[in-house]
Amino acid sequence: MQKAFFLTLWVGFGGFLGSIMRYWADFGMYSLLGERFPYGTLLVNIVGCYVIGFLGTLSAERALLNPSLRQFILIGIIGAFTTFSTFTYETLELFKERSLFLGSLNIGCHYFFCLLFVWLGSITSRLL
Repeated sequence: MQKAFFLTLWVGFGGFLGSIMRYWADFGMYSLLGERFPYGTLLVNIVGCYVIGFLGTLSAERALLNPSLRQFILIGIIGAFTTFSTFTYETLELFKERSLFLGSLNIGCHYFFCLLFVWLGSITSRLL
């Protein structure tokens, strides 16, 4: 019971770190590229997909992360860092603004690049 409690705290702390990292990434992308397109959400989802592909594969195939560290990073940090609900909301807002092109581009970019980067992360971990 005590182990589960401390693991819950570690996952929560990871979520705290991941949400701060997400805020910084969003702020940075919007400062650089403007707010017409949700660049920040796309960036965090691509980066998160790469990291989860990389560390998930290392953990599963080489057991380089103990289960607690794996949960801290993958569930806590990356779970809070990536933003599927934000992606969905921003896509809906683009459609509501009658921007079928940008809404569709947002969906296409997320699915293509996120699948690509999970695969690249997995491949990279296997090359080590």
